[in-house]
Amino acid sequence: MSRRLDKVNELLKREISSVVQKEFEFPGSLVTVSAVEVAPDLKDAKVWVSILGKGEGLVLEKLNKQHGLIQGRVAKRVVLRNTPVLRFVQDASVERGVDVVNLLDEVAKLPTAPPEDEEE
Repeated sequence: MSRRLDKVNELLKREISSVVQKEFEFPGSLVTVSAVEVAPDLKDAKVWVSILGKGEGLVLEKLNKQHGLIQGRVAKRVVLRNTPVLRFVQDASVERGVDVVNLLDEVAKLPTAPPEDEEE
């Protein structure tokens, strides 16, 4: 990926996060924009969203319905020839990470074999 796309991804991530935080409320859920992936032609963007709590489907539905409002707010703050069309997708990496940590904790609690005496 080019440096320009990396910079655009980070800039859009920061601005979309700001808009979502200020404009929307999601009772019982913690919503975080974890990444933005812009197409090389800057016409489309996938916005990866981490959702902790209840109502993952409702949060994504609300964000995707209001993508035009979010795009408009971002367009006022970011100077690009075209503001990409936003599509929100759930990022489940946080949940997978928590599951892995829980599994490692369970493995650590399992009995281990006694150490072998090394006799020469």
